[in-house]
Amino acid sequence: MDALCGSGELGSKFWVLGVLLWCVSWADLFYSFHGLVHGRAPAPVFFVTPLVVGVTMLLATLLIQYERLQGVQSSGVLIIFWFLCVVCAIVPFRSKILLAKAEGEISDPFRFTTFYIHFALVLSALILACFREKPPFFSAKNVDPNPYPETSAGFLSRLFFWWFTKMAIYGYRHPLEEKDLWSLKEEDRSQMVVQQLLEAWRKQEKQTARILIRFISNPMAPSWWGFLVAGLMFLCSMMQSLILQHYYHYIFVTGVKFRTGIMGVIYRKALVITNSVKRASTVGEIVNLMSVDAQRFMDLAPFLNLLWSAPLQIILAIYFLWQNLGPSVLAGVAFMVLLIPLNGAVAVKMRAFQVKQMKLKDSRIKLMSEILNGIKVLKLYAWEPSFLKQVEGIRQGELQLLRTAAYLHTTTTFTWMCSPFLVTLITLWVYVYVDPNNVLDAEKAFVSVSLFNILRLPLNMLPQLISNLTQASVSLKRIQQFLSQEELDPQSVERKTISPGYAITIHSGTFTWAQDLPPTLHSLDIQVPKGALVAVVGPVGCGKSSLVSALLGEMEKLEGKVHMKGSVAYVPQQAWIQNCTLQENVLFGKALNPKRYQQTLEACALLADLEMLPGGDQTEIGEKGINLSGGQRQRVSLARAVYSDADIFLLDDPLSAVDSHVAKHIFDHVIGPEGVLAGKTRVLVTHGISFLPQTDFIIVLADGQVSEMGPYPALLQRNGSFANFLCNYAPDEDQGHLEDSWTALEGAEDKEALLIEDTLSNHTDLTDNDPVTYVVQKQFMRQLSALSSDGEGQGRPVPRRHLGPSEKVQVTEAKADGALTQEEKAAIGTVELSVFWDYAKAVGLCTTLAICLLYVGQSAAAIGANVWLSAWTNDAMADSRQNNTSLRLGVYAALGILQGFLVMLAAMAMAAGGIQAARVLHQALLHNKIRSPQSFFDTTPSGRILNCFSKDIYVVDEVLAPVILMLLNSFFNAISTLVVIMASTPLFTVVILPLAVLYTLVQRFYAATSRQLKRLESVSRSPIYSHFSETVTGASVIRAYNRSRDFEIISDTKVDANQRSCYPYIISNRWLSIGVEFVGNCVVLFAALFAVIGRSSLNPGLVGLSVSYSLQVTFALNWMIRMMSDLESNIVAVERVKEYSKTETEAPWVVEGSRPPEGWPPRGEVEFRNYSVRYRPGLDLVLRDLSLHVHGGEKVGIVGRTGAGKSSMTLCLFRILEAAKGEIRIDGLNVADIGLHDLRSQLTIIPQDPILFSGTLRMNLDPFGSYSEEDIWWALELSHLHTFVSSQPAGLDFQCSEGGENLSVGQRQLVCLARALLRKSRILVLDEATAAIDLETDNLIQATIRTQFDTCTVLTIAHRLNTIMDYTRVLVLDKGVVAEFDSPANLIAARGIFYGMARDAGLA
Repeated sequence: MDALCGSGELGSKFWVLGVLLWCVSWADLFYSFHGLVHGRAPAPVFFVTPLVVGVTMLLATLLIQYERLQGVQSSGVLIIFWFLCVVCAIVPFRSKILLAKAEGEISDPFRFTTFYIHFALVLSALILACFREKPPFFSAKNVDPNPYPETSAGFLSRLFFWWFTKMAIYGYRHPLEEKDLWSLKEEDRSQMVVQQLLEAWRKQEKQTARILIRFISNPMAPSWWGFLVAGLMFLCSMMQSLILQHYYHYIFVTGVKFRTGIMGVIYRKALVITNSVKRASTVGEIVNLMSVDAQRFMDLAPFLNLLWSAPLQIILAIYFLWQNLGPSVLAGVAFMVLLIPLNGAVAVKMRAFQVKQMKLKDSRIKLMSEILNGIKVLKLYAWEPSFLKQVEGIRQGELQLLRTAAYLHTTTTFTWMCSPFLVTLITLWVYVYVDPNNVLDAEKAFVSVSLFNILRLPLNMLPQLISNLTQASVSLKRIQQFLSQEELDPQSVERKTISPGYAITIHSGTFTWAQDLPPTLHSLDIQVPKGALVAVVGPVGCGKSSLVSALLGEMEKLEGKVHMKGSVAYVPQQAWIQNCTLQENVLFGKALNPKRYQQTLEACALLADLEMLPGGDQTEIGEKGINLSGGQRQRVSLARAVYSDADIFLLDDPLSAVDSHVAKHIFDHVIGPEGVLAGKTRVLVTHGISFLPQTDFIIVLADGQVSEMGPYPALLQRNGSFANFLCNYAPDEDQGHLEDSWTALEGAEDKEALLIEDTLSNHTDLTDNDPVTYVVQKQFMRQLSALSSDGEGQGRPVPRRHLGPSEKVQVTEAKADGALTQEEKAAIGTVELSVFWDYAKAVGLCTTLAICLLYVGQSAAAIGANVWLSAWTNDAMADSRQNNTSLRLGVYAALGILQGFLVMLAAMAMAAGGIQAARVLHQALLHNKIRSPQSFFDTTPSGRILNCFSKDIYVVDEVLAPVILMLLNSFFNAISTLVVIMASTPLFTVVILPLAVLYTLVQRFYAATSRQLKRLESVSRSPIYSHFSETVTGASVIRAYNRSRDFEIISDTKVDANQRSCYPYIISNRWLSIGVEFVGNCVVLFAALFAVIGRSSLNPGLVGLSVSYSLQVTFALNWMIRMMSDLESNIVAVERVKEYSKTETEAPWVVEGSRPPEGWPPRGEVEFRNYSVRYRPGLDLVLRDLSLHVHGGEKVGIVGRTGAGKSSMTLCLFRILEAAKGEIRIDGLNVADIGLHDLRSQLTIIPQDPILFSGTLRMNLDPFGSYSEEDIWWALELSHLHTFVSSQPAGLDFQCSEGGENLSVGQRQLVCLARALLRKSRILVLDEATAAIDLETDNLIQATIRTQFDTCTVLTIAHRLNTIMDYTRVLVLDKGVVAEFDSPANLIAARGIFYGMARDAGLA
């Protein structure tokens, strides 16, 4: 039995009740039959009723069972059924008692008894139905720790959104956090998102107002009639509230699903677009599609139903008006029709502005994202002003458009504000003048006003709908355009079949990067046998990397066939590192196999690095691998490939970024014939000639074609270009010598030592990690993480490190937390008043005051107009005609138009103020960010800064001002309503207080919770975009490893995390509305009740006024609270912009009092005096008491093991790092005394990472436009780019893509050389500038530097010692101090550190 009933006592109680009710009705029936048998013929109703009731009860009992078996825990159908049963039984309940009292006896005791038993049972059934069932036994066990409460909430709880109350109270007591949020329902998750049909809903009319006014005008009507009407008005409003709120609930949920769906689709598309498409739209633009355009759809959802419901409401209102005033309505309607084309025209114009503005916004975000990525280069070159100007130029145009659009918008506001009023005016005027017998009494006037107010809402919403539709259609176009872009052809590389014995074959393949570009590779014929090691060599820009891309299917194949069988691992030339732990970067989605993992780390020389990282392999790696050096990034990227255990390895120059001895280690242990990958197919692009003899065969590329191919000895004998090249660059490199040079390394200890030296090999980022010793390094990283989690609560807890059974890495001390980037925290608690004050100041205090005063005026005018109307209707009737109609109409008209005019002025002031604020805030943000020190960018993910520039600035630009206007509107609306009601029915004052208390309570609970939800929502939004931009940059790696599906799932998970705060936010609004509307409905009820109570003293005009106002109050109150919290959640944007505008900045660009003399520095003498520096306060020194003197025109090479402080030295010269003590003098001038730009513009650096900006090549060489065309061509000539540039149709206006992606790394390096040649300053710094260049080009560059910079002071940080053997002196740094400083010859003779390095490189 119990199994049948489900679980639990409720079920059995219902079962019992059902059976009892059924028995009672059968008893009634049998009683009637019994009467029939005994000759009393009961009326037919005594047979029909018990029969029907019995059957109904039986059905109800079965329905209960059915729903229980379906797992329904609370049934709406049954609650309504029992409720109706009780309601229907109340009338006979009363009448039976009254009848018995009147007769003094009970005429039919049996039926009397059964009826009361029936009533008791039905009532208890109703009470039971309100409780929630336990879930049935057979339902799936819910393991979710924080399930979505709605799924298990009872019917009433769902109806009134009570299930949210728990969160509201919790959120009021403690600020909500991520862990307090509910999990998503299954159907709301990203994977499940399917369009739901929008729910329909019909607005109930305000017809009841008419009956009430009639009742007060008719003194003979009985009192209860008035009370009944008042009660009905209350019930109607409550029903309307409930239906409306559920409608909104579904609509908003649908909106969120829209957004989720669009984001998912865009993400999936971004993984498959071709490179030419990627080049056309930058990461910034694609992110914009995801953030702004998807949001537009969400904003549109609530308005969609207005498309049909607005016309319906308008038609109904007009119909009732016709009944009321007859044909004179048509005058008003005609006026409304005239307004439509006017608004249409404005909408079209607005749409045009919208398109333009989105374009500008895209280009601004794109430029910002490039500035953030290349900020270091901008600082080194002192180029910030040029880029600042570009951004401000775009912003200027953007604000201009915004301003025009805002003014246009105010004119529409004016017409809409005035239109309902003008319609009323015209209609009443026609009505009074058409026929002298038409009398305007209270009923006609106020019912008309009420109906015109119904008209006002759809008419007010239509322009909003139109503007949202135009925005959404613009967005839709953009999204459609993106989704219809070309995709990579998955079939371009045949992965299934291949001729036996081969792993890779290309038959007459011709490939291009984009259809409109000339082919990069042509007529390639290449066969790579299984398990071979193939080297690909050739000069810069000959297509080595393109060949690898072609094999991956990244290029567009014009002709030919490519076969590649087996799984692929790919190491790109510029390592792509994810923002996650080091271990996750290596595993890349594979399961952890401790032994293989350990082996991988050993082979890739990463163990020593793990020792130094604060959290070992659980250290969080920053965006783009910011806290790893170039060499480490490259080795992590290599480890990822090794661990993947694929069949084919495509290695795009993985050895260029590491020191030579590490390169040797990696070749021996990973790539070479003895390495971990021996027996796999390996394609290695390389510039290192020392490894070539150990390869199986070599492909020599030139200009996109294979010039020679074959094993090393064969190529040497052939005496082709390759052989000549080798003879020039490796004169003494016979086999024996090669081995020799490495004998020093054979001792295992030495090897270990060498590896440790390289741990932070060539230190690119994190202000060029060059801390001194390993202890310092550990210390540094630890403090870094301490800094990042300081006051933020400790970042993420770091799990135990998994190290394989061969515990090579002894963890000597507890590692500090490995987090680098600070978790973005949601601010907590109320938004401080200072933020509102900041915004008011940005708007302008006078403007703010003016806006408020204008609104006060407007409300006064509105009340005045209605009071005037009320007085007019109460005019004494003279021969049933009204006198002085024209005066009445004239004043009414004047007041109405004044009201519209004031609103328009207020809107204009707000628009002007809003734009002003947008300008001021963006400017402060931009100027601060451009002047932030490099350390800020190293610890703050660029996604977070970009989020501030796109999302938060968008809120300031386009959201805040309208929200504030609506808030003021509803606030004054609500106030004037209360004033009118209290003036007309003074009794009402009594009710105001309790209602106000209730209202404030609801508001307080709501505001605390909803604000926190909104904040959590915006914090959980940035990871979506960070992950997205990371995916876009690493798309080729993700595809190569075949991980697209996994990344889609990761993205979905991040979107879901964001939705977890979206859904409760939507519910919180519904919960609030139900509470507030209850308050509003009470206002309606009491206004009506007091009108009934005090009807003897009231005149109908006043009651009309009071009731028609009270009907508006719900809307005003609800809207006001919503706008208040909207304002609170949106003002957070101002808070964030302010916060980022106040971070500390670097030293001033120009110090007016102490500018260096013209032509400084004349000699280029550099002197360090007792110079010490540290990365950040509280960290150890990186350079200690460095004292050295470089004479003007000297060429100095700087060498030293990793972490010796080489790069730090150059950064100090540019004051990227500021001195801890001591000073640097250039030509006797202390660099700390002059402005940063005066200093940096007089020095030149060719940095290690060549960074280009999207724009023309000319802009990349000379952003300030200060050089002539000849100068630029001369620089290109000397940097060996002349042929490449002149072969481009656009010449100097050749468009570089974002980050210079359409040039090879070597070519980018040459562009940096050309920049240096143009500057031609006295001091030149080369930071391993030739690491990514083949030897031939390297030699040309060295020659250029020797000839062009012969009179300059040159400081070179060298990897390849042969480039500095002819320098004047060599500086050997060790642990931040000068170890040796002399000419290369003397140093070799001295047999010190330098001698050891030279010997390793085979130069001594």
